[in-house]
Parts: sequence; structure tokens; C-alpha cells
Amino acid sequence: MHTVSLFDAKTHLSRIIEDLLSGRNDEVVISRRGKPVARLAPLKEVDTKNRIGVARGKFEVPDNIDATNPQVATLFGSDGAST
Repeated sequence: MHTVSLFDAKTHLSRIIEDLLSGRNDEVVISRRGKPVARLAPLKEVDTKNRIGVARGKFEVPDNIDATNPQVATLFGSDGAST
């Protein structure tokens, strides 16, 4: 854990972020008048490679899925015509 003053954090924010991303610091505490007031830490990467298509094979889409589109559009205040 590394501590910096609020002034230094504002002045050197890019360097502080780079240190967090490179792993030089795992967290930075920002202090104001010598008292800790905030903590900066890198966000963990989210694995997004399996998000798209996660429901593939879990259900079947019927051939007539668009048959009720005009009724649904009317419920939402549209005349059902596509733009």
C-alpha cells in the first residue's frame, strides 16, 4: 500500500494509475491533511469471452417469433410500421 497526498494524487494521477496497472502498487491511499480519505485499486478484469451465446442451445426460437410484432408495437404506442 502506497500513500500520497491529495495534491500529489491530482498532480501525478497518470503515474499513479500506471503504477497500479503495472503492479508496482496494489493499492494507493490518498490522504488529505495527513488523514486517509480514499483508496485507489485496479479493477479486476472481467472474463467476457463466454458472455455472448451463453444461452445457446438452452431454448428454441419458434419460426413465428415475429408474428405478434404489430400487437406488441401497438402496446408500446407505435402503429407497428417499421422505420
